[in-house]
Amino acid sequence: MPVYLWEVRTLKGEVKKGEQDAPDEAALRNQLRRRGYRDIKVKKKPKDLLEYIPFFQQRVKEKEVVIFSRQFSTMINAGLPIIQCLEMLASQEKNKAFAKVIQKIKEDIEGGSTLTDAMKKHPKIFDDLFVNLIAAGEAGGILDTILQRLSTYMEKSMKLKSRVKGAMTYPASVLFISIAVVVLLLLKVIPVFQKMFEGMGKALPAPTQFLVNASQFTQDYFLYMLGGVVLLVIAFNRFYRTKGGRTLVDRMILKAPIFGPLLKKVAVAKFSRTLSTMMTSGVPIVEGLDIVSRTAGNVVIEEALQTTKRSISEGKTIAEPLKDTGIFPPMVVQMISVGENTGALDTMLAKIADFYDDEVDAAVSAMTSLLEPVMMVFLGGVVGGMIIAMYLPIFQMASGI
Repeated sequence: MPVYLWEVRTLKGEVKKGEQDAPDEAALRNQLRRRGYRDIKVKKKPKDLLEYIPFFQQRVKEKEVVIFSRQFSTMINAGLPIIQCLEMLASQEKNKAFAKVIQKIKEDIEGGSTLTDAMKKHPKIFDDLFVNLIAAGEAGGILDTILQRLSTYMEKSMKLKSRVKGAMTYPASVLFISIAVVVLLLLKVIPVFQKMFEGMGKALPAPTQFLVNASQFTQDYFLYMLGGVVLLVIAFNRFYRTKGGRTLVDRMILKAPIFGPLLKKVAVAKFSRTLSTMMTSGVPIVEGLDIVSRTAGNVVIEEALQTTKRSISEGKTIAEPLKDTGIFPPMVVQMISVGENTGALDTMLAKIADFYDDEVDAAVSAMTSLLEPVMMVFLGGVVGGMIIAMYLPIFQMASGI
């Protein structure tokens, strides 16, 4: 619905201004006239050109969706109609992009759509998991409970992501600093020493000569090296977009010495938490597995869950195909088997998720403790080795004297 800017004069002669959604200009004029306003001026609000540039568009953060879900749940539980809830949520939302989405959902519902269908139109904000749970909530008349579960699930998922990001950030930042320092030394510092060494008239030690040659090469071909790195990144991204490339890379990630076991634990925690939430909310297990596989984030795990889904459709239990994939630990498979046999699979999956959340915490702490000294020794060794190599000729001169 288009937005119009209006300016009016009240019966007391006061001038008022504002903006409002309306089907057209005539409808807004009639609405303002019914309020007793006169000297009505209406014009269509000009569109902000920055809205068409993706870089300048305001993103909707996961935390904002969590707050929206929790507040929406509270309002519905208090007995407020959905339309009124969405109107209030849109008016108090600080993120303008998200406020527009909420307003659009409200308008779609007023036009006869269900909440599920209205949210489906915004997949970047409300993913398949969110939409399917909302559908289950609408069908079962427990929308407030579903929204509460969704907010709890998303909060735990955010904590899990933040732990993994924290574990990855430290080594990545140290590696970046190491490369930046080495490049700075090769481009700016070593050339100064090189000019000094040229006046010595003696052959340089092998480590020093190697650094001088490396510095000269970097100065001559720095732009080519930079372009090569950019091309390498582009080539990797294109390769990763292919089915075979993504499968190869994702399989290598899971087999990586340090990060592989951690990412497997993260995958198990996410799988268990998501499937538990969906089953508790009444989503069928086959449909739940399909959604969980598409949100796995790793094509190897996605294929394993799709295989499990097909096996269940053929009448097998969930534990058997999960065991055959070789990705899920034996303890997880056994606990799932017990959950199936006792009819408490959703509860057992929640316990597995809690256990592996703690496992991820312990793994991240252990990895950080291990990587901190290793990365510091690496950084100190690289920079210190370069400095020692540059001072070797000066030490030789001093010993000769």
